[in-house]
Amino acid sequence: MGRRMRGQVLLWSLQRISAAVLALCVIVHLATILWAVRGGLSAAEILGRTRGSEAWLAFYALFALAAGLHAAIGLRAIAAEWLGWRGRGADALWLAAGLATAVFGIRAAVGLYAA
Repeated sequence: MGRRMRGQVLLWSLQRISAAVLALCVIVHLATILWAVRGGLSAAEILGRTRGSEAWLAFYALFALAAGLHAAIGLRAIAAEWLGWRGRGADALWLAAGLATAVFGIRAAVGLYAA
């Protein structure tokens, strides 16, 4: 198998792994929201429970990293197929977009942790 093919297989695998992580994170996130809302918790009470919780910080950091990785790989594939954007420059652009997405998500998680 050539180098390019191995790279494509790696991206395909990472796309599927990040999708599985995202699916699990979305289920946990939505279940937590439903539990909190049905329990009558206010936004202040929710923030009070997330403040200082390393577990929630780690969960939402993982969620953000998976979202950034998944989005970057997906946008790369769409840009290559529909727009013909290929090569290292395009890869760098999508990597930067994915990293920015992850950084914004992690900053939000840190905000909940430190709130």
